[in-house]
Amino acid sequence: MTETDRPAVTVLGLGAMGTALAEALLAEGHPVTVWNRTATRADPLVERGAARAATPGEAIAASSLVLTCLLDYASVHEVLDEHGDALRGRVLANLTNGTPAQARRFAEWAACHGADYLDGGIMAVPPQIATPEAFLLYSGSRAAFDTHRGTLAVLGEPHYLGEAAGLAALHDIALLSGMYGMFAGIVHAFAVVRAEGTPAAEFAPLLTRWLSAMGGWAHAAAGQIDSGDYTAGVVSNLGMQAAGFANLIRTAEEQGLSPELLAPFGSLLRRRAEAGHAREDITGVIELLRKGNPA
Repeated sequence: MTETDRPAVTVLGLGAMGTALAEALLAEGHPVTVWNRTATRADPLVERGAARAATPGEAIAASSLVLTCLLDYASVHEVLDEHGDALRGRVLANLTNGTPAQARRFAEWAACHGADYLDGGIMAVPPQIATPEAFLLYSGSRAAFDTHRGTLAVLGEPHYLGEAAGLAALHDIALLSGMYGMFAGIVHAFAVVRAEGTPAAEFAPLLTRWLSAMGGWAHAAAGQIDSGDYTAGVVSNLGMQAAGFANLIRTAEEQGLSPELLAPFGSLLRRRAEAGHAREDITGVIELLRKGNPA
């Protein structure tokens, strides 16, 4: 395929991520039309060959594949509601972060306007777009995904999760939940060592090594959770970990720090152990996350 044969793509929204998407497509020779509420945000892209659209409707009309990358679903509706008819017969890939319920509702809206809909989750920060580190999640129209897979692959490795529109958002939120849990632990760890004067930069190599070693635990945890047997292959039982976790909270308080980033997890460990599950693995706390389950 020559550069001039590459499918045209429209990008609506030119924040840091939308700009990165447009740049990646331009670099691969795709004709790209861009629109942003603040028109000057498009200037660098126009200098690189993108076409500037005066309105969202004009931008949509330029391409069979339309990417939206905006702040939230309310912003998507603000941009698209007046231009829904222009989407008829086109593929709309919404890469805006949101909840599964929002994705499902928006898929219904897109269907009512005759668009083939893909909901997407971007698992990358802007500098990672179009690098091996980036992967993107998609759910919705299988036909739309298959047709445009090559174009979507320019942005990062595409993963199709199924026809149900909310699946990409569900997996996106789950992955981000893991990330923010890690961030919370990292911030707390730095606070602990800095309380005794250790520079964060000096501690970071040890922290990175430890977290890398622990990263593989997700696979073992998944097996226990899927089987429902939290006693399988236990190395460090929940009762022992609940007792040890108390020292994390105690140390924070002794160092004059707030334990609020960690305290909720410690409470779950203690509750599960006290309910008679001390011999399980730590994965058993998942049972406490189901509303109405006290055990």
